[in-house]
Amino acid sequence: MTERRLVSARPTDDDLPFDQSLRPRRLDEYVGQVPVVANLRVAIEAARSRGEALDHVLLFGPPGVGKTSLAYVLAAELDAPIKATAGPIIERAGDLAALLTALEPREILFVDEIHRLDAKVEEILYPALEDFSLDLMIGSGPGARSMKIPLKPFTLVAATTRAGLLTAPLRSRFGIVHRLDFYTEADLEFIVTRSARILDVPMDAEGAREIARRSRGTPRIANRLLRRVRDFAQVRAAGAITLQVARDALALLEVDANGFDEVDRKLLLTVIDKFGGGPVGVNALAAAISEEPDAIEDIYEPYLLQIGFLDRTPRGRMATRRAYEHFGRVPPAGGPGPGQKNLF
Repeated sequence: MTERRLVSARPTDDDLPFDQSLRPRRLDEYVGQVPVVANLRVAIEAARSRGEALDHVLLFGPPGVGKTSLAYVLAAELDAPIKATAGPIIERAGDLAALLTALEPREILFVDEIHRLDAKVEEILYPALEDFSLDLMIGSGPGARSMKIPLKPFTLVAATTRAGLLTAPLRSRFGIVHRLDFYTEADLEFIVTRSARILDVPMDAEGAREIARRSRGTPRIANRLLRRVRDFAQVRAAGAITLQVARDALALLEVDANGFDEVDRKLLLTVIDKFGGGPVGVNALAAAISEEPDAIEDIYEPYLLQIGFLDRTPRGRMATRRAYEHFGRVPPAGGPGPGQKNLF
């Protein structure tokens, strides 16, 4: 279900060619995440001046907010090659050893979804991050012996949407740790305008603002919506995206003014109608909407929490007054509070 959603922040195969062409190449082109960019700029300049590899970097935050893009920007700023992989792909210690021993001095190894790294593989990573060496056991039984293999100084850039699942020993070995958060509407408008220019799509400021407003604070979703609105404009509006064209296209795509699709509406209405507004445990909610609990926690909840339509309490999830008002429902007497202030 998640992969087919237009407003899912997870990447799809269809996104890949567009993501590559629309990604920023340098820090000067990177929009948003101002404190993160400022701190990374200082760290990069310091590493350059010392002629050393950049400290290991951990980037965490919701999917689609630019963690992968930032890893490639770091490589470009450091004028260093980059190799990319993902935690689930590195199944054995030997796989990791092969990757690490092939790295050149100051090269970047980007590992996405590092929270899904196997525990035995993770243990091999500790000495590699601390003192650029591998401690491997050769053989088995009485004849087994330990071998220390030196590595060239490198930088691990790791990304995760579940920082809480990282073990304390692994997290402590990153010198630079930053959270990437949802984007403001103004930043998303800038991103959509830039992407339209790259794709050679005529669009006015109001059209860009409407797409940004429904993009759930996520650049990947903004670019995906832009492509779908571009198709609509080409067929129905001579190719130009205006405010009305954007509204008509997004209405056809069933993405409402808050960026909600059918799944978001189903989740919120299930909390309101089936569970009386909550509180409801994540497992019960997942069963009710036929979804995985991890998907609710990783994909659906962050945005709904951020804009104040859902509250997470010790007893479970609760719909806020804002959610009731959105669906034209009357909150129960003494029921949910007003919710959080809309941050977008």
